[in-house]
Amino acid sequence: MKHSKHAEQVELLPYIGKWVLLAVLVALLAGSASALFLFALDRATGWREAHAWIIWLLPLAGFGVGWIYLRLGREVEGGNNLIIDEIHDPQKTLPLRMAPLVLGATVVSHLFGASVGREGTAVQMGAALADQLTGLLRMDRRGRRLLIMAGISAGFASVFGTPLAGALFGLEVLSVGRMRYDAILPCFAAAVVADQVSLLWGVRHTHFAAALAPPMGPWPLLATVAAGIVFGLAGMLFANATHALSDAMKKRLPYAPLRPFIGGGVVALAVWALGTRRYIGLGVPTIVESFQRQLPPWDFLGKMAFTVASLGSGFKGGEVTPLFYIGATLGNALAPLLHLPFATLAALGFVAVFAGAANTPIASTVMAIELFGPAIGPYAGIACVVSYLFSGHTGIYRAQRVGHAKHFRHIPDGMKLGQIAQYRKQAKKPQAPPAD
Repeated sequence: MKHSKHAEQVELLPYIGKWVLLAVLVALLAGSASALFLFALDRATGWREAHAWIIWLLPLAGFGVGWIYLRLGREVEGGNNLIIDEIHDPQKTLPLRMAPLVLGATVVSHLFGASVGREGTAVQMGAALADQLTGLLRMDRRGRRLLIMAGISAGFASVFGTPLAGALFGLEVLSVGRMRYDAILPCFAAAVVADQVSLLWGVRHTHFAAALAPPMGPWPLLATVAAGIVFGLAGMLFANATHALSDAMKKRLPYAPLRPFIGGGVVALAVWALGTRRYIGLGVPTIVESFQRQLPPWDFLGKMAFTVASLGSGFKGGEVTPLFYIGATLGNALAPLLHLPFATLAALGFVAVFAGAANTPIASTVMAIELFGPAIGPYAGIACVVSYLFSGHTGIYRAQRVGHAKHFRHIPDGMKLGQIAQYRKQAKKPQAPPAD
């Protein structure tokens, strides 16, 4: 057996230098792309709010997005699920076209009034840009995995202004119940630097008031557990409804551009019928408002319905910011029932519904601390973990693998979330007796 002449820490220095340098390159690309995206998104949102009539063109915009992806984007249609699959089972480099396609499609979706988010866009841009470096540098499969994970972290961190949560998201989102610590250095370095890069470009993130954290006591803790259960069920409902609508439309409408065309028509008619634009776009003003005063208790249902209709029919963007909206307004509705301050439960719902829907309780807890202050940390941790457990083995990312089942019900390790329903159906079927 050959022993090294140098101490382990000395041999670690080249490794650290290599991955810090690579992470900085990824961060420059992802942070700059996120800045461009956020500036375009702000302009699109401002134009839509100043020209309310544009919502009637949403069906045509949806048809255009669907047609472009049909012609140019079939290879990248999987979005975040494609990225997760490539990390678990590397096949080929993510096409560079993923970045401009998802950026343009998301801006168009927001311009015309779809209810979509932005994290999916940032993550896809970060991962696709990072993966271009793997070919240039001739990296092996392990190195490629780490670099794509760094791109995920960089994209998430730079679009939300939460570097620590972004780093953890890249480590946590791949598998349920397991994290990839071999990527901890590139993910943290890329997330921190990408956040700074976006700030240097002039990006200004929404600032939330520090959430009021009540003194520790039996009732606040019990109320947090109860809220966490509701948040987890809401995350599960959102994920299942979005997948069910998407599957139904793909089955009944084989021609892809027709799906967002119809979905856009439904959203436009709903805006007209309800007489409000409260549930389209990102909805950041309503999120901020949920920390300040009591809102209509049905706001979370309205946002969920509009987002399910938009994403399930094929509009591009992401799920996370709508989940923030759903969670914050649901928490606001629960506050009088649980006798906790609006700001407390809005903050807990903001992160906990996301934790349950994305199966990322640790990243979500850290995000709460970064956005709302350290005092909310213990309550956020409880709410996010309970939400994660009660959302079951479902999630917004069907390609997530089961690293470790959430509870005692056996699910094979390595199974995709999208395969679990079929696996359970097969398990319930009576087994034929063995042949004589």
